[in-house]
Amino acid sequence: MNEIFLYKLFLSLHIISVIAWMAGMLYLPRLFVYHSTKPVGSDSSETFKIMERKLLNLIINPAAIFSYIFGFALIHSIGAENLGQIWLQLKILLVLAMSGLHGYFSRLVRDFEADKRTKSHKFYRIINELPTVLLIIIIFLVIFKPN
Repeated sequence: MNEIFLYKLFLSLHIISVIAWMAGMLYLPRLFVYHSTKPVGSDSSETFKIMERKLLNLIINPAAIFSYIFGFALIHSIGAENLGQIWLQLKILLVLAMSGLHGYFSRLVRDFEADKRTKSHKFYRIINELPTVLLIIIIFLVIFKPN
């Protein structure tokens, strides 16, 4: 296979993986908002636990892994010497921040699973916006590639 084909293949698979990852990262904190308003032990609370766990384990986690795999494949295909570009360094830094947020959301899923609720629905409304902000900045970095 030629290099251009591989690059386009990796790019396509990376974009698909990122879209799936972000869909979950945008939806999961919204579930937290609704879940936090339901009484502990209620049928709706138990349903939210199942939804959150499945979203995390079946969509968000695998999509994040594939995003990384195809992201590394892209870096390999363009050459590691391109890691010196400021826009790419910033993108990687923000992806790491998104990954940290992903880890925090994973912790919140475990907390809800254990009925540990220390935050209000207002807190979850605020963190609901963080993946969106990170995603917007990452997209602008990738499209405009500022130096």
